Amino acid sequence: MKTLVKSTILAMALIAMTSCKKNTQEAKTTRTEEKEISADATAQTFENEMTGKVWDTYLELKTAFVKSDLMAVQSSASNIASILTEDTADLKNLAQQMADSDDLEKQRELFSKFTDKAGTMFKEALASGTMYKQFCPMAFNNTGAFWYSDMAEIRNPYFGDRMLKCGAVKETIKK
Repeated sequence: MKTLVKSTILAMALIAMTSCKKNTQEAKTTRTEEKEISADATAQTFENEMTGKVWDTYLELKTAFVKSDLMAVQSSASNIASILTEDTADLKNLAQQMADSDDLEKQRELFSKFTDKAGTMFKEALASGTMYKQFCPMAFNNTGAFWYSDMAEIRNPYFGDRMLKCGAVKETIKK
């Protein structure tokens, strides 16, 4: 009986050590990927301050969607809404709807609409740097959706960790 108990304890300890080692290795891989991604990111400047602030916050919003972080989505969307003026009422309204929603999938739909409307503003105001227009063909029941990024590496805001690398760069915008 003592041998059985000792064997069981030893087996459980080995399982625990093995699974912890795997989690540590996964965490190291994730940190390495993040470093590679951030090295891939490019800086952008814009012809007006408002667009630059919206762009920076848009990137935070996109990252919150990639992480499927509802609270961060609401916070970033609220920040965008506060930056935008009445001259951009459509965008401001979409951002506020994202901030007010507690449904991540509804927020993703609003993000797609926001991206479609904001794209022209981003492109026209880009003074220097590189932006990437990216596309996921599987978003919204295979109708597809675009987003903008500061890096060529795909990090899908429509599926997050479910299909993190699903998508492709459809346009590279340089100034």
